[in-house]
Amino acid sequence: MASSSSPFDCLIFDLDDTLYSSKIGIGEATRRNIEDFLVEKCGFAKSNASTLRSELLRTYGGTLAGLRALGYDVDADDYHSFVHGRLPYDLIKPDARLRGLLRSINQRKIIFTNSDGIHAMKVLDRLGIKDFFEQIICFETMNPSLTKSSTPDEFPIVLKPSLDAMNIAMDVAEVDPRRTLFFDDSVRNVAAGKAVGLQTALVGKTMRTKEADYAMEDVHNLVQVIPEIWYKGEDEQRLNRTRSDIESILTATPVGAVVSELLKTKDTAEKASKVALVYDVLNTLKPRGSSKVDLSL
Repeated sequence: MASSSSPFDCLIFDLDDTLYSSKIGIGEATRRNIEDFLVEKCGFAKSNASTLRSELLRTYGGTLAGLRALGYDVDADDYHSFVHGRLPYDLIKPDARLRGLLRSINQRKIIFTNSDGIHAMKVLDRLGIKDFFEQIICFETMNPSLTKSSTPDEFPIVLKPSLDAMNIAMDVAEVDPRRTLFFDDSVRNVAAGKAVGLQTALVGKTMRTKEADYAMEDVHNLVQVIPEIWYKGEDEQRLNRTRSDIESILTATPVGAVVSELLKTKDTAEKASKVALVYDVLNTLKPRGSSKVDLSL
């Protein structure tokens, strides 16, 4: 349970392109695999595959949902095995910085993804953060009756950004939407979250949309953008550590001593804030071409 000083009791995170960067190539590989599925398994022309994939996503929320709605008898497990089974998961690296950040958050943490459970577990394992989430709400959670269908359109597939999907997630997670913060990289999904009363954070963007309460370019910016996860009001001021403040410490003190003092910090929110900012500064000041600094806690 969250501290009474925080407005949030639960944090719900999307997975792909939210907890890892959209630039690493997983999304691109997924789109390519979906287009290959349309060609190899459904018989569509290769020249039309990209346009069809985009249209099915826009209209039905996903390719599988669209195919089944149009009468194609596509087995969900076969689809996910084809699309995700070929992904280059080795592109996803352990994220010690994200691990330290999640460790500092006392509230309940839940994954909410349109992907299947096998894929979700693989991604969380690769990132090294599976143990921080008490629940994974995924494709199977939202579509429990799909295997019982006698025709492809008997049980329409439910996915974000449908309001049905959002309500299923809140029921399964047993959360109060007013005290729940929902993170997603999709503007449409964030809008759906706001429509059902969730507090919302758009990841991967620097500008807020109308439906987003917060926006952050990267999930690692969580402390700077939403310090009220740990505190609110007057307590927020003490979380703000400017880059120039940290730089002045680094110029006068050996890096090892700074990190040593950092690790003595008892307050988890203050520690998370310091870790994030020191990490940024150290990686700005490091010699060009050298490896990134690791400040895992």
